[in-house]
Amino acid sequence: MGEHVTVTTDEHGVATLRLDRPPVNALNPQVWTELGEAARELTDDDDVAAVVIWGGEKVFAAGADIKAMNEMTFQEFFAHGGTLQEAFKALARIPKVTIAAINGYALGGGNELALTADFRYAAENARLGQPEIKLGIIPGAGGTQRLARLVGLAKAKEIVYGGEMYSADQCRDMGLVDKVLPPGEVYEVAVETARRYAQGPYALRMAKKAIDEGAEMDLDAALRLETTLFTATFATEDRKIGMASFLEHGPGKAQFTRN
Repeated sequence: MGEHVTVTTDEHGVATLRLDRPPVNALNPQVWTELGEAARELTDDDDVAAVVIWGGEKVFAAGADIKAMNEMTFQEFFAHGGTLQEAFKALARIPKVTIAAINGYALGGGNELALTADFRYAAENARLGQPEIKLGIIPGAGGTQRLARLVGLAKAKEIVYGGEMYSADQCRDMGLVDKVLPPGEVYEVAVETARRYAQGPYALRMAKKAIDEGAEMDLDAALRLETTLFTATFATEDRKIGMASFLEHGPGKAQFTRN
């Protein structure tokens, strides 16, 4: 769909959002725009039930295009900075299960891109981090917010303040990465897992909304949201299918329609 960002969907309803800007998938304003467009396409496409975000076999995304950023004036960056945040917000709000398949580096904006996904699967040799502080700036696409919500305030401060790179194992230990795999298996395992989620009910969308949006609310408001969404599942065809299948065949046998 774009010069550097493409979307392909397989017969199981799993879409791959592929970032392809050699040599290191550096993120510039054009890529930000294409990522936002891809996110909106994936949100609206009813044939897509789960998404894998992938940068290829060598590198996920090594961060922002520093040369391009260095040449931008304050006014130019002010005009484009919102595009970056909005694109990543759109990715985080895709109402389907998303998995980031990380090979190589996921640094700065690359790590922030991975943070927009529900899960992160990383190669054994992957390196993740937020090195912006070494450039005299701070993360600007969720690195001070999504990261803190994922790994906790103290660990997020360590990552952002120090600007260091972390191994896949270190990231798994701190909760930033969910699975560590041999490099050649990362994408395949992510797709295989996404296919299992793609077979799930429409209620997965409501579960994601309840968890993600509830995390931004106080407990009473979040519980009201949960009640609303729980009640809404009773209007879906998948609820009827799931309960009828349970009564007739036992748990785990339902064939959902995602409706």
